[in-house]
Amino acid sequence: MRYGLKAIADQVMVITGATSGNGLAIAEMAARNGASLVLAARSADILEQVAVRLRETGVRVAICVADVSNPQDIERIADTAVSKFGGFDTWVNNASVGAYGTLEQLTLEDHRRIMDVNYFGMLEGSLVAARHLRSRRGGTIINIGSVLGDSTMLLQGAYSASKHAVQAATETLRIELEREGAPISVTLIQPGAMHTPFPERARSYLDEAPRLPPVLYDPRLVANAVIFAAQHRPRTLRVGSAGQFISLGRAFAPAISELLIKSFGKALQVSDDPGKPEWRDTLFEPRPAGSIDGTQDVFVRKTSYLLQVQKYPVAAALMGVAALTAGLAAIGQIRRSK
Repeated sequence: MRYGLKAIADQVMVITGATSGNGLAIAEMAARNGASLVLAARSADILEQVAVRLRETGVRVAICVADVSNPQDIERIADTAVSKFGGFDTWVNNASVGAYGTLEQLTLEDHRRIMDVNYFGMLEGSLVAARHLRSRRGGTIINIGSVLGDSTMLLQGAYSASKHAVQAATETLRIELEREGAPISVTLIQPGAMHTPFPERARSYLDEAPRLPPVLYDPRLVANAVIFAAQHRPRTLRVGSAGQFISLGRAFAPAISELLIKSFGKALQVSDDPGKPEWRDTLFEPRPAGSIDGTQDVFVRKTSYLLQVQKYPVAAALMGVAALTAGLAAIGQIRRSK
């Protein structure tokens, strides 16, 4: 079923994991574009601080202290949106946790917790959102996956497994909703390595400080992808071309991809810079943060040409044709001048 999507300024957007990293970047960008917000996270203090700051810009903000691994909490998020704003138009499943270590080093409790938050929290959020959107107004569900939904990474096996599950469930939900003709768009955002506090906040069994493998990208690019998806219903948006080589390697040269991960995976994920140790380990309990960006000293790319091409494929194709035409004309001119 084709249906119109509202401009962001006319939307109510629900965002989970809204107090740091990608979630906070999404909240701030949505606020700048005039959206009304329902922000959910585990930390009441940080949620309130974020809400106060955003309300000062003139936007409407409601908060809900929630752990997405608890289905009742997810229902409360939806109820908050209904009671404060009469419903919502876009639901962003962003909340995520992680741990660094081998599969054996992580306890089964660690593994289950990562799946409970990253996968089951996303799944329950998607189903609750679909039920509300189907019965009220239609809209968009946006799930924040990862490039590791296509492949895997040494020392992040549990996180990779959870993002594989996110990707499969998101694609299945899209098919099911399209099959029934529901007025609901489902988008998967697949970021590469983003310069968020993730490695500083993850549980770690390493002797050295964890980090994300370079190249890192600005989390605001993920926010940009979400704002676009909320208005244009793309199936998938990838953010950061560097990380996508992992996906391509896994798809076309799996043996070589695994050899590279075995050889360099650990070296690319450890650092002498611990960032902020007081942020460490949010697997089961929240820690003070309230920051979009990580504090480790790394190079950060502020643009993603891959994202831009996906957003505007026709314009990108025309620019490519124009560049090719200009190149051929230049070659022809050089030949004629000889």
